[in-house]
Amino acid sequence: TEKVRFVERYIYNRQTWLMFDSDVGHFVGFTPFGEFNAKRANSNPELMEYKRAAVDTYCRHNY
Repeated sequence: TEKVRFVERYIYNRQTWLMFDSDVGHFVGFTPFGEFNAKRANSNPELMEYKRAAVDTYCRHNY
């Protein structure tokens, strides 16, 4: 099987401020605003379960 991963990046003004990577398993903030939102998103168990399952929903069936 192929190793696949789900990456979701939030970009404003050509700068990534927040990213979710299924290999990491949580949100990472790159700016103060992104760090605030990453902390908030990572503390939401339902959102984290949804994002971690996204690799199966969106990616794996294509391989």
